[in-house]
Amino acid sequence: MQQNDLQLRSGIVGGTFLSTILNITFNDIVFTIIMAVIGAVVSFAVSCLLRRLFSKK
Repeated sequence: MQQNDLQLRSGIVGGTFLSTILNITFNDIVFTIIMAVIGAVVSFAVSCLLRRLFSKK
């Protein structure tokens, strides 16, 4: 019984992965990279700002 569950789960995961990979376009990848860079820059800027505001001198 457990072997059937493993086969079913691996089939679902494999099918989901393959259908997702086939639907990803180059534009999606570029958009994701740009949004990640923007998020990292904003996070770094906010961290620096908060450090300056709350630093004990």
